[in-house]
Amino acid sequence: MDPLICSAKGCRAPAKWRLCWNNPKLHTPERRKVWLACDEHKASLSDFLARRAFLREVETIDGDTLEP
Repeated sequence: MDPLICSAKGCRAPAKWRLCWNNPKLHTPERRKVWLACDEHKASLSDFLARRAFLREVETIDGDTLEP
């Protein structure tokens, strides 16, 4: 299995955070999309989603899986 990599543009660092989000204009309330973040990009990616009222949960990643 390939390692989980941060979703920030150009970043190749291992992901440590799962940013769960949805766009209420496009997705049902229970739908979650996921961006991955390293420690360095957690705040900037979270802020980007929060400013748009898309951010739902921020969770740590345990191991190499996207599952909570």
